[in-house]
Amino acid sequence: MRTLFRNPMFNKLFIAAFASQLGTVVGNMAFAYYLIDRYSERPALATTAELMYSLPTLAVFWIVGVVADRFDRKHIAAYSDWIRAGLTLLLLVFVHFNVLVACFLVLFLRSSISKFFGPAEMGLLQGSIDQEQYVQASGLNQMVMGLFMLFGMSLGAMAYHFIGIEGAIIIDGVSFLLSGLLLAWGDFPEHARIPNGKNRIRELRFSLLLKDFWQGLRYITGNRLLMVLISGFLFFGIVNGVFAVLPIFAMKYKLSPDNYVVNSSLITVFLGVGFLLGSIFGPWLIRRFTRTPILIGGLFISSLLITGLGLTERIEVYFFLVLLAGIAIAPINIALGSWMPELVPPQNMGRVNALIEPVMMLGHSLALGGIALAFPALISVTWLHYILGFCTIAVSLFYMAALPPLVRKRMVNVTAEGTVAEGENA
Repeated sequence: MRTLFRNPMFNKLFIAAFASQLGTVVGNMAFAYYLIDRYSERPALATTAELMYSLPTLAVFWIVGVVADRFDRKHIAAYSDWIRAGLTLLLLVFVHFNVLVACFLVLFLRSSISKFFGPAEMGLLQGSIDQEQYVQASGLNQMVMGLFMLFGMSLGAMAYHFIGIEGAIIIDGVSFLLSGLLLAWGDFPEHARIPNGKNRIRELRFSLLLKDFWQGLRYITGNRLLMVLISGFLFFGIVNGVFAVLPIFAMKYKLSPDNYVVNSSLITVFLGVGFLLGSIFGPWLIRRFTRTPILIGGLFISSLLITGLGLTERIEVYFFLVLLAGIAIAPINIALGSWMPELVPPQNMGRVNALIEPVMMLGHSLALGGIALAFPALISVTWLHYILGFCTIAVSLFYMAALPPLVRKRMVNVTAEGTVAEGENA
């Protein structure tokens, strides 16, 4: 861990990603509170704002990875922050004059631009640290995610309460500016910034974008291990979709109807604490047992805990099981997050990383659509937990059947390639 923070490039990336995420979380949560507070008789506005954050994934996913692989990733990530800072200034103006339609348009554009940040930042990270440090870096990212789970809602609420929606939006803009400056000042190696050589924007054609996009798809389908891992993200999307509403539903319709607001917020706190604890132990577990058993075992344990959530009738037991579920889930995310840079060469990292989110979004949308149609007429809160547990154990069994032979085959190939290289050097 100390070695990572001795790397100035990693420091800038880590702080820049943290600042960028901070701006997104504070602004989005404060805007949600603003809509609920000022337009309490129109709850659909808060749902519309949520759509403005999620729909851009489906609009731009086919281009963001191609751009990250063809152009300077440092500039892409920095300009993504700076353009969002400019759009945040527009949002401030529209909020001040209460032009809601324009606010939603800016939110959509800002979310669209944010999708370019992730693949570019991941590519820079891959090329700026050693392969042995991928697990540690992924563990740190999970710790940051745990912190935002713990304090994200509270930060947005505090910003809105003490400095108002306009002050929260200003914090947004300053965070994006700081993140962009840190990336612009970073002295990243050329192979991390432009792994496919220099390209000019005027050379970019729609046909070339489609060609690169299909090339990324063919690369994924041609790598069976990578294909199996990414296929699991469809189920993770379903899990995320169900869990997006499950805490509120569990408290409102089963465990705590009178205090569901407070108790559903506490679920996020316990889950965040679990993520932090799991992120601390996750890298050690992966080094001790390797990624495959951690993925399979973590998913299996999570499925049992989630099923247990459906069986419990006491709030205290529910909170405790959520804490344990967070501890079990964090090493799963670390294993996946550190495995991708190892499997994907730098020249394809942007395209592969950009295709993961739409796969998850498909599962997320299917889950929310199914819940909207079936709950509470056809399925209860208890059965929502059972379905979630079934999806989790299905991924565990899928990985148990598919991953071990593919990992062994990859190890044999890597060993053979290493032997050939040593023979050529001799």
